[in-house]
Amino acid sequence: MQTLTTLNLHWNQIGDLGAQHLADRLGNNATLITLNLEYNQIGDVGAEQFADALRTNTNLTALNLWNNEIRNIGAQHLAEGLRNNTTVTTLNLGGNKIGDVGAQHLAEGLQNNATLTTLNLCSNEIGDVGAQHLADALRNNTTLTELNLESNQIGDVGGQHLVDAVQNNTYFGVFTDSDGLTRRTE
Repeated sequence: MQTLTTLNLHWNQIGDLGAQHLADRLGNNATLITLNLEYNQIGDVGAEQFADALRTNTNLTALNLWNNEIRNIGAQHLAEGLRNNTTVTTLNLGGNKIGDVGAQHLAEGLQNNATLTTLNLCSNEIGDVGAQHLADALRNNTTLTELNLESNQIGDVGGQHLVDAVQNNTYFGVFTDSDGLTRRTE
């Protein structure tokens, strides 16, 4: 992988063990900028391995973990990996099951991250509590410009928290709510 810039392993059966092998190589890789691991049965253990790689990798800009088996513990690991990461701008965690607790962990990671611009958390069983945590992070984060939360379990209360946060954050550009409505803030 010395010259490879994009690796697409979409719809395989990588699992946690395969994720560990990939993450081991990713930590020291100097060329890979996009990694697509959609539909690969990667769980919390694999997410932890990628989080460790994110702490040392200085080139990866896009990580796609759509529709794996990542829960709140995996989200916690990824949030820790993102805390000091200075290259990842796009993280796709859609179609996992991180729930409110995982959303809280990611929100905490967003408080310190200064590079992530796009975060997809659609279809993750996030409710009002998780939405409130994400809203709190949006109030202080100045780099995230797109957040996808469609097809979650966010109700009126969580929606109001998000709308309030977006209105108060002049940096935030696109907001996709639980109904799939997209609004661009001014």
